[in-house]
Amino acid sequence: MPTFDAERFLFSLAGGLRAGAWADADLRAALRGAASDRPVRAPGLVPRLLRRFHGTPGYGELLLFLVNDPGLARAVDRLTWSRPQPGPAKPAMGQPPPRLGTLAIPALATEAALGTWLGVGPDRLRWLADLTGRNRRHPPGPLRTYRHRWVPKADGRARLLEIPRPGLKLVQRKILADLLDAVPAHPAAHGFRPGRSAVTNAAEHCGRAVVVRLDLADFFPSVPAARVSRIFRTLGYPDPVARLLTGLCTTRVPADVWDTRPNPGPADHPARVRFAGRHLPQGAPTSPALANLAAHRLDRRLARLATAVGATYTRYADDLAFSGGNAVRRGAARLARLVAVVAREEGFAVNPGKTRVMTRAGRQTVTGVVVNARPNLPRAEFDRLKATLTNCVRHGPGGQNRGGHADFRAHLAGRVAHLAAVHPGRGRKVWALFDRIAWPAG
Repeated sequence: MPTFDAERFLFSLAGGLRAGAWADADLRAALRGAASDRPVRAPGLVPRLLRRFHGTPGYGELLLFLVNDPGLARAVDRLTWSRPQPGPAKPAMGQPPPRLGTLAIPALATEAALGTWLGVGPDRLRWLADLTGRNRRHPPGPLRTYRHRWVPKADGRARLLEIPRPGLKLVQRKILADLLDAVPAHPAAHGFRPGRSAVTNAAEHCGRAVVVRLDLADFFPSVPAARVSRIFRTLGYPDPVARLLTGLCTTRVPADVWDTRPNPGPADHPARVRFAGRHLPQGAPTSPALANLAAHRLDRRLARLATAVGATYTRYADDLAFSGGNAVRRGAARLARLVAVVAREEGFAVNPGKTRVMTRAGRQTVTGVVVNARPNLPRAEFDRLKATLTNCVRHGPGGQNRGGHADFRAHLAGRVAHLAAVHPGRGRKVWALFDRIAWPAG
């Protein structure tokens, strides 16, 4: 049975509802026709539409109503991340595909076994998994299992951090450490993997005639619960267990949180649909590992594409990088178009404004590392770090924390460690400066 695409359904439904007369029979027919292969049962939706709009509304206004309608959201959720199965689910673990090898993952055949493994009772397990979408309906406060914060980006937009509260975060960390970390990602993935880093990612592209860099828009929210559920079922977990694991690792954004986004605009509707449905939250410990697994087929296809054109491909979270010789340089524009097509077919979208084609004539960077000849940091970044450390040595660190970091010592140590990983020679020099800083006691 094909996967139900919630985003496509909502866009199709909004168009279908506006296509006919704004009357009961036509609206019901449009609802039936929007997903004929898998009927969406949303009782009361048509009366609610007629009460809200006395005539055919605008497309954006209608889509906004559909995204925020609780009854329709429940109906879409049922089809988005729970496939109907013939007969009762059998409480038995399945076998992961042979390509994954032997996996040291816990055998959790029942909901009770999952709760015991996580150390939570059945009621709390279901409360944390939020199968009914309670978080989206509850007013702000401790009953929500996520806190939300908008973080401004350089392009004037903002990134939404969805931060799980301590109880849920503890459960997610166990799922990550004892289950997800045991499942291998595609070799092209360098982000959030043991032994891999931004430096190992960049090192693959050193000394090339051209580097092509692309960015995936809304990487985590683009992974819906349906895809997460497939991951857990592929690992062998029965449907009831996979459903709870999916609920523990995905969430939906409450409407009041979305309404506080900076610089709202009409182009936000596709993002709103993604955030309103269950998705991977940026801020949960489990999201990076699950996003890597969800992107496995994307990585496989892009790696094959890179091989076909004589290029090297890597991915660090949402950053895609290709590099190669003069043949790749001449075909860089076509390569970027093909990558965008493949990404779209795999449920992701390339941000066209962030695509970069970098030749040897200029500075080539991948995940913040200069790769023209060997891994290095931009000179300006090195100079700023060295100046900060020098001022800390001369005048004390108290007046140098201009960014207001809660733990300035740890922040500086992280920057020095990153430089040392990229350029060990320079790293030794700045570590020597760091060690001369007189930090206040306590």
